[in-house]
Amino acid sequence: MKNFKKSLLAIVLTLTLVSTSQAQDDWANLKKFQENNMTIGAPSVYENRVVFMGNSITIGWINSRPEFFKDKPFINRGISGQTTPQMLLRFRQDVIDLKPKVVVILAGTNDIAGNTGPMTLEQILDNIKTMCEAAEANNIKVVLSSVLPAFDYPWRPGLKPNEKIPALNKMIAAYAKESGHVYLDYFSAMADERNGLPKKYANDEVHPTPEGYSVMEPMVEKAIATALTKN
Repeated sequence: MKNFKKSLLAIVLTLTLVSTSQAQDDWANLKKFQENNMTIGAPSVYENRVVFMGNSITIGWINSRPEFFKDKPFINRGISGQTTPQMLLRFRQDVIDLKPKVVVILAGTNDIAGNTGPMTLEQILDNIKTMCEAAEANNIKVVLSSVLPAFDYPWRPGLKPNEKIPALNKMIAAYAKESGHVYLDYFSAMADERNGLPKKYANDEVHPTPEGYSVMEPMVEKAIATALTKN
């Protein structure tokens, strides 16, 4: 039994080291979509291409509701667990180089959770602003999504996201108004009385169920349509 426990510990340590090494080698996970980006090619003349940039909530969308993305010029570039500095590092290859007309940015909750270290709300907003400025410089319209409600994070409880997320959303909304970007307010449509995401929309109160995404879909389509009309 002792030998078995030692062997198991050795395997766990090895896997941890490999995972850590991979994270250090490609912290922003640039390899995730690298090959796929190369095969997509440039959009056609009349294509209203849209890139969805985000985290697990974004990639979970195409996993839970693939029919929403089918036969549309939508490209999903969500990576689970990512924070805004990671998204910022891959923004050129995963958004700008794909030459979309619109980018939908949904980011910030993992920063509040401290997934890649402590972040102030101001630092989160600064990273979002930089992504928006890069999009603008490349003639890409921006849809800035509110962060979805979360009463608490199951993987890191006690951080009071139900207080921090509304504060961040106010900052994002103010920046969107100031800069002329479209603000997409998922929060107001989905939050319960605790400023959380009810179980009818997310089993773990963070990641949407198909029902949660079905609330988001007409909202994002309307926001994209509005963005496409902006000069």
